[in-house]
Order: sequence, then C-alpha cells, then structure tokens
Amino acid sequence: MEGGFVWACKNYDGDIQSDFVAQGFGSLGLMTSVLRCPDSKTLVADIAHGTVTKHYRRHKAGLETSTNSMATIYTWTKGIRHRGKLDDNPKLSLFATTLETAALDLVEAGYMTKDLALCVKGFGNVQRKDYLNTFEFIDKVADQMNTKYKQLFMEEAV
Repeated sequence: MEGGFVWACKNYDGDIQSDFVAQGFGSLGLMTSVLRCPDSKTLVADIAHGTVTKHYRRHKAGLETSTNSMATIYTWTKGIRHRGKLDDNPKLSLFATTLETAALDLVEAGYMTKDLALCVKGFGNVQRKDYLNTFEFIDKVADQMNTKYKQLFMEEAV
C-alpha cells in the first residue's frame, strides 16, 4: 500500500479531515477516494464535493464557473482501469492512464481552472487570462486526449 498507513475514520470525520488535507495540498478538486471490497472485484471511486453546489448555483444564474474537473476525471479513470483489469483488457487500462496523462499534462503546461491558478499565483494575483472556465478546460482535455489517443492506438480519434 502506498503511503504506509491506513487512516480509519467515521464517515463525517473522514469527510472533514480528508477535505482539510486536500485543501492543504491545493484544491479539493484534486482529491479522490477509493473503496475496495475484499473480493477485489468491487470498487467504489468518489470525488470531493466541496464547492460544487456553489458552482452549480452560479451556473444556474448564468454566471461563468471554473470548476476543477480533475478529480472527476481521475475518479472515472480509476473505475475504467479497474474494469480493464477485471476484463483483462489492457487497451482499456491504457485508455485510463492516457486520459490521466492528458489532463495532467495540460495543468503542467499552465492550462488550469481558477482554483489551481490561485494556488500557483496566489490570492489577489489571478486575472481571468490565468485560468480556464469549466467548459474550456474540459474541451482542452478532449483535444489533448484526441491527440494522445491517435498516437497510442493509431485509430480514428474518439
């Protein structure tokens, strides 16, 4: 097991403490959690929910949002990779890894949502040009994934 320890908490305590730790490393939008059953077949992956309600209200009001979708992407890839393992489907597992890499490469290249821009530049120093809104980021990930997919699978893009 990576990390070298297991931190067992009651549900509420675990929610609060894990959100606290995630925020200390930059953003709740980067945190996922995974529960595995002893049978090694059943897996539940979940994301932090911290600011999503606030962003949804902004979206419903017609305002721009910059919701970090990295945790959602990684939650899906955990499930996809697990399905690939269960089905002995290495292409599916590779797809999951490729999607993670596509998203991470963008952030490392400076394409990020507002929460990450605040971590990089500091509060009060972020301008609109420094980050992507929710849809811009997802579109950028899709473009990056299309490029990587073609390179890996030498097939038509998704």
